[in-house]
Parts: sequence; C-alpha cells; structure tokens
Amino acid sequence: MSTPTLTRRALAALALAAALPARAEPAAWPNPLIPQRADPHLIRHTDGWLYLMATVPEYDRLELRRARTVAGLATADAQVVWRQHAQGPMSRHIWAPELHFIDGRWFIYFSAGEAKEPWKIRLWVLENTSPDPLQGRWLERGQIKTAWETFTLDATVFEHRGQRYMAWAQTDPAAGNHSTDLYLSRMASPTELVGPQVRLTRPEYAWEQVRHRVNEAPAVLVHGSRVFMAYSAAGTGAEYCLGLLWADAGADLMNPASWQKSPGPVFTSSAEQGIYGPGHNSFLTEPDGTVLNVYHARNYRDITGDPLKDTGRATRVQPLRFTADGMPDFGLPARETTPR
Repeated sequence: MSTPTLTRRALAALALAAALPARAEPAAWPNPLIPQRADPHLIRHTDGWLYLMATVPEYDRLELRRARTVAGLATADAQVVWRQHAQGPMSRHIWAPELHFIDGRWFIYFSAGEAKEPWKIRLWVLENTSPDPLQGRWLERGQIKTAWETFTLDATVFEHRGQRYMAWAQTDPAAGNHSTDLYLSRMASPTELVGPQVRLTRPEYAWEQVRHRVNEAPAVLVHGSRVFMAYSAAGTGAEYCLGLLWADAGADLMNPASWQKSPGPVFTSSAEQGIYGPGHNSFLTEPDGTVLNVYHARNYRDITGDPLKDTGRATRVQPLRFTADGMPDFGLPARETTPR
C-alpha cells in the first residue's frame, strides 16, 4: 500500500517531539532494569502484579518475572515456564514472548523456529487456566495460522472498542526478498485469526532498510483520541530504532488508509546518552496515567559479528511524554544510572 499523506498538524507534532530535550533519568528503578534481556513485554494485571517477559540470550526458554513495582522486577526471580523442544517446531530461536490475560485465562504468544530449519520461524501460543500464571500447567495450543507459511514473528494482541486484534511481522511471499512487513487481523479466539489480514506498513524508507529491510515488533498504545502502534526497523545493531503508526480511535483499524506513518524514526541511538539500538518496545500505562516505554538497547555501538548473537541488549524503562497535540514524545534513550 502507499503510505497515507501526513497531515500538517501531525508533522508539526512529530517535529516538536524531535526538538524537545532529553528527559531527566527516572530515579524509581535502575537503568538498565535487567541485563541481557531483549524484546521486553510488561503488563499490569488486575490484581496489581506486574509481569515481565523477554527474550533470553540463549533463545531456548520462556521465563516470567513478577513484582509489585517496576523496580522490584530488577531483583525478581525469573521462573522458567517452558523450554524449547529438542527437535521439530518450537526447537530453536525462541523469541519475543508476550503474556496476556484473555477471557479469564493466561496466554503466552512467542516466535520459534526448528532445529533443522532455524529460520522457519512461526507464531505459537501457550495457555494456562490457573489464576496465577506462575502456577498451573502451560499447555501448547499450537501455531497461530496466518494467510501464508512464511517467516513470521513478534505477535502482539490488543483489544479496542470491543474487538480483539493481533498485529505481527511477516514476509510477503510475493515480495521476493527477506523483508518483513507489519500485518493486522481480527481474532476469532485467543488462538485463531479471522477474516482478512491487512498490511499496515512495509520498510519503505532508508532508515528502515539499514542492514536489513525490516518492520517488526508492533506495540500498541491507545491514548487520547488515537491508537498508536510503535514498531522496530532495520537491523538489530546500532541502526535499530522505532517508527510510529497512528489512527484515530474511532477509525476502522482494518483499513490501511486509517493509519498514518512517521516519515522518520521516533526513537534512535544516542551517542550523547551512550545508548544504542533502542527498539522492540512495549507500553505500560500506570494507574496515575503515566505511560512507560519498555524497550531494549545496548550501551555500546560497535559489535563484532552478527548482532543477533550479541548478548548485550538489556531491558530498560522510561516515561513517555506527549506533545500538546497528543503525539508521543519518546525523547532520547535515558543514560544508564547503574555501573557498567
């Protein structure tokens, strides 16, 4: 699809956000929050507990942390809730887990490949009926089937105006390359998509094509009168960054024309702050309305070899501001406050 034309008002808001100075570092929790944990996803359950999942550097298991505060997650025990298979599906590249509470049950969505075909990555889901996700049994509910059997990863689930959606990244088989685009579909159930899947964005700008042509890791925030979808772009080194889509809250989210796209990245590496490759984020709205940006990044720019094999990505958390026009201001990645 062609990207909808940006309104002058939205462009002005984005320009204002880019011009704002870096915010003061948050003092309520350490930065980084957790070393060697990428692709963080943080939720607050109705009972007040915070739950954090992230990709472990060995790419071989799913672990879950729980605490009453963001700071408490830094020292919370990481409980392993599932391990990769020895072979076949779900036996390699265990990536990007997300925990969701849907219809009274817990679900974990994650990406995984196969031992003999590590890049045959698809979306998978686990279910637990226990009220406590650290108890009970996590049952494998199989693959989330999309329209194509191609490279697929980074699913997130959200509900808006009574409808549940899944957004994810996937390779278009007609594209003839290894790029990934972002797609959206309604859900018939927590384990099944229904109806058409629509493409919201593809890596069309130069900043989305550094090292790799990538749009991935959608993260959804409903705030004010808009639905925002942050996403990650480019390779996983210092070039990694966040882009942004948004739609009016009352629009048809399944219509690609409802969405606008930032012409430039909204959250990038900062030599000034000493933080590189910020991306694969999630959002948490606190009870007082504060929105937190939860993301991973490294504290060094140069990487020897494949960035995917570098274990220096760490989970970080910082507040998100908004402009007078209601657009998110990501600012700069906060400087580290704990010794390296």
